[in-house]
Amino acid sequence: MSRDKTVSDHKTDNNHPWQRGTNENTNRLLRQYLHKNADLSTFTQDELNVIAAKLNHRPRRVLSWATPAEAFGTIEPKPLQLAPA
Repeated sequence: MSRDKTVSDHKTDNNHPWQRGTNENTNRLLRQYLHKNADLSTFTQDELNVIAAKLNHRPRRVLSWATPAEAFGTIEPKPLQLAPA
């Protein structure tokens, strides 16, 4: 088996969450809606979809303040209208 030598293989150290920036930031954002040990089976798919929509329509500095939905072309930029929680 051959490997492309131009690709960097980077692994983070255990118990060093600051080495996994985007992952840890996303987890922090999710904690606004779901506690750490939340049982997802207690949520309806519609409730989970609302959480996903809120996260996907939140501007991110790493994306030059675009939303993930805009940056990855999944939707046309438009205001998000969600039902009150």
